Amino acid sequence: MQHSSLKILTIVGARPQFIKAAAVSRIARSLEHITEVLVHTGQHYDQNMSDVFFTELDIPKPNYHLGIGSGTHGIQTGKMLGAIEEVLVKEKPDWVLVYGDTNSTLAGALAATKLHIPIAHVEAGLRSFNRKMPEEINRVLTDHAANLLFTPTEVANQNLYKEGIASNLIHLVGDVMYDASLYYVKKAELASHILDSLKLQPQKYILSTIHRAENTDTSDRLTAIIEALSKLSQEILVVLPLHPRTKKILKDLQMLDKIPETLRLIDPVSYYDMILLEKNSKMIVTDSGGIQKEAYFYQVPCITLRDETEWVELVDAGWNHLVAPTSSSEIYQKIKNQMCQPIPSSTNNLYGDGTAASKILEVL
Repeated sequence: MQHSSLKILTIVGARPQFIKAAAVSRIARSLEHITEVLVHTGQHYDQNMSDVFFTELDIPKPNYHLGIGSGTHGIQTGKMLGAIEEVLVKEKPDWVLVYGDTNSTLAGALAATKLHIPIAHVEAGLRSFNRKMPEEINRVLTDHAANLLFTPTEVANQNLYKEGIASNLIHLVGDVMYDASLYYVKKAELASHILDSLKLQPQKYILSTIHRAENTDTSDRLTAIIEALSKLSQEILVVLPLHPRTKKILKDLQMLDKIPETLRLIDPVSYYDMILLEKNSKMIVTDSGGIQKEAYFYQVPCITLRDETEWVELVDAGWNHLVAPTSSSEIYQKIKNQMCQPIPSSTNNLYGDGTAASKILEVL
């Protein structure tokens, strides 16, 4: 079948998006009729959270690095909007491809829609139903601006139908993060030496990550989480790669020096290292959307420190347990209880068959 040439402009800015884009970019680059222009907004800009990801994921160097960096939501989104618009005017792509729910996602969608360039949204239809979360607003607005919505699950489809989005715009393709995890886990096992360098034994530690604003910006919640993890770490080692923002807040609250050594704070790690830390942990305690799913891909039980989650199917299947991080004793107890539970029996994969990227490009 003869394909006409297609120019796709991909917009990324944060760690989870690099992973999702890597799965699609790899397939796109193998197809002669597709040209991909990669735009990195610079939302995650330190070396550990950006450059090393591009290397490991074998993503080509971005054609444009906008270098926006951090700022308030309004300022960051506004700067991205202007900078992305300039690129779109110059490149004139057939499609703008955006991922997930960050400010980069929304800025890309708004810039494209103003210029009448069709938008494809990967990971469409997720809802936490909490409008206080910036991510929720970004998702809803992007879905309603998009011309094609690529959903990871049936639940996501139902959310979009309820919001009145035409079913012919919606394509259930599965989850590109599942594609990525299948492909990169083999590479990670060969390349990463994180367990040796941290002297960790498989199944003998808990992995935790804390970065969401609703947990870090509320000192009561952050204190409850750190107290629970500190207490837990007296019984089993807890490894916590520390997000730069979380680290700064802990410092400001004068909590950083009070953390026991059994709660091991480490710098943010590369993607390969993270895969191995996840895969070999006894349990994961996180507030990250992506890590909730990766826990499931590697069949590791997960506790999510949030009031709600977009990935409701993981909760329904018993792989994920929500704990509102308001009381340190409750967090501690819930983790302890879950550690004694048997691992759920594995159901059919909830996130497709690992070919989401091919399906997306086929539709485009």
